[in-house]
Amino acid sequence: MESPKLEIFGSSLPVPSVQELIRDQILTVPSRYVRLDQDPPVISATATLPSIPTIDMQSLLQGESLPSELKKLHSACKDWGFFQLVNHGVSYSLIDRIKSEIEDFFKLPMEEKRRFSQKPDDVQGYGQAFVVSEEQKLDWGDMFYLITLPTHSRNSILFENLSPSFREVLEAYALELQKLAMAILDMMARALALDTKEMRDLFEDGYQRMRMNYYPPCPQPERVVGLTPHSDAAGLTVLLQVNEAQGLEIRKDGLWVPVKPLPNAFVVNIGDMLEIVSNGVYHSVEHRATVNSAQERLSIATFYSPSLKMEIGPAQSLTNPQNPPLFKRETVKKILKDFYSKELKGKSYVETMRISPGLEKAGNIS
Repeated sequence: MESPKLEIFGSSLPVPSVQELIRDQILTVPSRYVRLDQDPPVISATATLPSIPTIDMQSLLQGESLPSELKKLHSACKDWGFFQLVNHGVSYSLIDRIKSEIEDFFKLPMEEKRRFSQKPDDVQGYGQAFVVSEEQKLDWGDMFYLITLPTHSRNSILFENLSPSFREVLEAYALELQKLAMAILDMMARALALDTKEMRDLFEDGYQRMRMNYYPPCPQPERVVGLTPHSDAAGLTVLLQVNEAQGLEIRKDGLWVPVKPLPNAFVVNIGDMLEIVSNGVYHSVEHRATVNSAQERLSIATFYSPSLKMEIGPAQSLTNPQNPPLFKRETVKKILKDFYSKELKGKSYVETMRISPGLEKAGNIS
């Protein structure tokens, strides 16, 4: 029996599998995938571009190195909205197992993957998200999307169709990523001088979703985009690169900066909800996925948010008459429902949550 929580997300129209499309060895990209409105992919070898910061989790947990690493974390969240996390404590054997299972899933014959296809009223499953019209341009990629925590919010049919080994690894990975997300959020609260209890009360027992991405090689990679530029609605996103192919790019000072993942590291980014909670001190950042002509790319993004019933707004301990709230308050359920019912488009969603600058200056914020 499917979870009653599935109605919180908007639906996505069915689209062809790009993985199946390339089996025909096409030489030109179908017109619906051509994205001439997008900047071309950045050549990763460009030496003049900066690199996103690297944060060492063990240094955050050790007394003598905590102050300097906490300062680095605060700077990364303010200035970049992205960082790579090393020495994170998630076992490398678990990471290897989840990578292997994801690779095996996308190698399944199409008739087997169709058992996981999205239903008309749900974004969970195998397919694509954020497709709201038949005229809409499409991303060059397929996804497998699941709600993983809390367990009562899961689509039980999707989980039951998984192989026992995939289900077991996914369970373990979900719990480890929940613990990691809370540890990161605890440190962010300290860096913000935010009441740690306020952050914990908001995010503990939170809502976790996973998006497994498959970006096939493309005969004309400069004409497509793997994933449309956007910021994430979540509080925190933890991305694991499954194979060696690069493709993640983030917008920094008007430039697209490629991310070169470190071995066994996570790429962590601030989501819209955390920008709101920090009252704009931390920033969600526009990012995209690009593709290449030679190699497939796989990744798994884990999105962590407060539970659906919680209300998001600027943290009380960060606001006062001199620093009034910059964002409206809204429930997590409403935010996610609104986010998934529209096309991806930069940071357009979080801007709808912003309080009018005119009201703010007029002193009308209580």
